[in-house]
Amino acid sequence: MKVLFVHQNAPAQFRHVAARLAANPDNQVIYITHKGKQGLPGVGKIEYEPHRKPAKETHHYLRMTENAVLYGQGVARKAAELKKSGFVPDVMIGHPGWGETLFLKDIFPDSPLISYCEFYYNSVGTNIDFDPEYPDGGEIAFRTRMRNSHHLIAAEAADALYAPTNWQRQQFPSAYRDRIDVIHDGIDCTRACPNSNATFTVDGGPTFKPGDEVVTYVARNLEPYRGFHSFMRALPHILAKRPNAHVVIVGANGVSYGRNLPEGDSYKDRLLKEVMLPKGRVHFTGQLPYARYLNLLQVSAAHVYLTYPFVLSWSCLEALAAGCVVVGSRTKPVEEVIRDGENGLLVDFFNPVEIAERVTDVLANKVDTAALRKAARQSILENYELGKCQVRLDELILRTVEK
Repeated sequence: MKVLFVHQNAPAQFRHVAARLAANPDNQVIYITHKGKQGLPGVGKIEYEPHRKPAKETHHYLRMTENAVLYGQGVARKAAELKKSGFVPDVMIGHPGWGETLFLKDIFPDSPLISYCEFYYNSVGTNIDFDPEYPDGGEIAFRTRMRNSHHLIAAEAADALYAPTNWQRQQFPSAYRDRIDVIHDGIDCTRACPNSNATFTVDGGPTFKPGDEVVTYVARNLEPYRGFHSFMRALPHILAKRPNAHVVIVGANGVSYGRNLPEGDSYKDRLLKEVMLPKGRVHFTGQLPYARYLNLLQVSAAHVYLTYPFVLSWSCLEALAAGCVVVGSRTKPVEEVIRDGENGLLVDFFNPVEIAERVTDVLANKVDTAALRKAARQSILENYELGKCQVRLDELILRTVEK
């Protein structure tokens, strides 16, 4: 079988399925991605880049749409070269978020296309209107509606659709929901697992092991979308009540989602000016290699995961798989995974005092942490374990190819 994957940051969500398909010598697997992205063994990589950026003269509601067209055009040109070389995929799997799948069916009209439905933007009831501290401009609803244009075009072109969680599926218009399968990318629970012998050493600082009072927080970037401001405001309360506790914070200082700050500024710097923290007890690591990140989860006494109503992070599920006691925000994406008091604890995203109280309850063993840890891992094994998720995706691929 010939398989074409498309993602500007490949392999991304397609890492496991692409590698698994490429391991079969009867398959030929290729992905199209931006320049400089990671390769996978046995997977051909074709790099592209848009030939220009959106024009400054383009109406600001339409700049993301024009950008999507440019991305789609760049991918289509590479796909046309593939076709000339004799490669016609039996199935195409792509992420439409940047417009890259827009024209694939025009190049390969007889090749079925499976589209990954990560997020559909709504201006009410999700990330857009969630945080009053960081309000969007008055015309955000107009820009949001136009931002979805290429998602709708991509969905119309696709032969099959899937989303990683039910809440993400529910964000799409009702006309599309029945077409969207819910299949998570999957968590490798052989790697994300408890380890009583794990240690984690802060560069130039202390070494921690399971049983130490270590509070952990992980995000790609330290920013409001992942509740960094609420978490930082909870720390003085936690550290005052638990004098032996340490906090390890993983994440870069950029912005993945939401509003960018002026060059040279960061949400970390702003929050460090706002809150008073004791020296030597709060450790910022930046981004970590995956193995070290897992070691940190394995020594965590309480792991805090906060998010706007937005895409659920892999880190939340990996923390649960590692047997962490997760203190999560009472927001819809998290509530789909965590049941308060059963496999984790839920708190008000905007309430640093409540966040601190729940964390200190965990550190003081005022809750049954052993039961929470066991149930946390079991919930991932049952619903998000990699092998099970990949079986569901394989079934979707087979159904789509056989249509």
